[in-house]
Amino acid sequence: MHIQINPVGNMNLLSQSEVDQLQHSVSSALYNLYRSCSLAVLNAGSNTDDAEAIHQQYHSFEIHVLRRERGVKLDLINPPTDAFVDDKIIRGIREHLSAVLRDILFMHSRYKTMPTSSQGITDATFDILRNANIILPETEPNLVTCWGGHSISHDEYKYTKAVGYQLGLRGFNICTGCGPGAMKGPMKGATIGHAKQRIKDGRYIGLTEPSIIAAEPPNPIVNELVIMPDIEKRLEAFVRISHGIIIFPGGAGTAEELLYILGILLHEKNAVQHFPIILTGPANAIEYFNEIDAFIGATLGKKAQSLYKIVVDDPVKVAQLMKSDLDQVLAHRKSTGDAFHFNWSLVIAEDFQHPFEPSHDNMANLNISHELPTAELAANLRRVFSGIVAGNVKYSGIKAIREFGPFHISGDKKIMALMDKLLASFVSQHRMKLPGNKYIPCYKVIEH
Repeated sequence: MHIQINPVGNMNLLSQSEVDQLQHSVSSALYNLYRSCSLAVLNAGSNTDDAEAIHQQYHSFEIHVLRRERGVKLDLINPPTDAFVDDKIIRGIREHLSAVLRDILFMHSRYKTMPTSSQGITDATFDILRNANIILPETEPNLVTCWGGHSISHDEYKYTKAVGYQLGLRGFNICTGCGPGAMKGPMKGATIGHAKQRIKDGRYIGLTEPSIIAAEPPNPIVNELVIMPDIEKRLEAFVRISHGIIIFPGGAGTAEELLYILGILLHEKNAVQHFPIILTGPANAIEYFNEIDAFIGATLGKKAQSLYKIVVDDPVKVAQLMKSDLDQVLAHRKSTGDAFHFNWSLVIAEDFQHPFEPSHDNMANLNISHELPTAELAANLRRVFSGIVAGNVKYSGIKAIREFGPFHISGDKKIMALMDKLLASFVSQHRMKLPGNKYIPCYKVIEH
């Protein structure tokens, strides 16, 4: 298949230098990044979370940006055919392709070298979100981020839709990691809630990053897609633009996200922040919540446990709690002079901002000990789960595991026992891979 399409919006008008940057070159890292993210968007709806398999299946895919007198065209060679209906690209996928073009070009032209200071990283995160029109000061501040696994049971998926429906009835907009499972369900439910309330401008924001998008391409509900430079800036974007977080059952990636926000809120300068976090799922997910809550209590302590509520099998209560908490969030922002749509006052330590490369050496050298300050321990635990996510679904991680074997995770004996137990529960509950796929652990827990 060979087809040409027009980008949408202002991406139809690129400068000559921008087009030159994306010209096909085997040695061009920018082109390879652009091709990879474009392929992921075109592959939306695929039933796989193996980025390497997707790359191999579509190894002949190419995308070129062509100059034309009245703008540019995207030239697609051998794209996934499911992205088309009667040889016309699906509108939502065309919009997502334009978002890929926008974000990749912006990051390359504005940030050839990413800032390394804490404030510089936050400013860059804001800049990328603003360029993508995510921060809209004239809109109601009512954005809820929903985290949870891509591999969840049918009952859990139905529950995420029920929660999304209740949120939609109360006017909330939804932000997720943009993929399937617990990232799709809340958005799908919210569309019905919005429809009943005649809300025609509902926002379904998907935040992703280049190394994860192939394994978790945008679900069909996402109407605003943003590609952040790396996982750390993606996580910072989630917490800066959100007014509350709901966490559904999930695997290593969900544990990473929970540890990230808890580690931030444990910082002494964030003691005055009001940031609601609700862990929720159907009745049969109680084992999951018992395991994750026990792990948090044993590693980070009761203070960390006090930062979230656990609500089981009650979508209405979840939405009501989030609605009442929203009033407190906005009152705090107003009293401190903080922005309603981007939480500038939240202090994020550099341990949570600098990209972590999950190589075998870096994973083995992580310091996991009760002797660390609690927030620092949370940061390192977050890195452990980030590495496991990489080994499970990311192209580079899968390749490294195949070549060098599983990551070795070591540390304090008690913490390693707890981690081994938690990870084993994820495996037994089929949270590490999509249903029907046999999971071979990408890690080995070693006690000191």
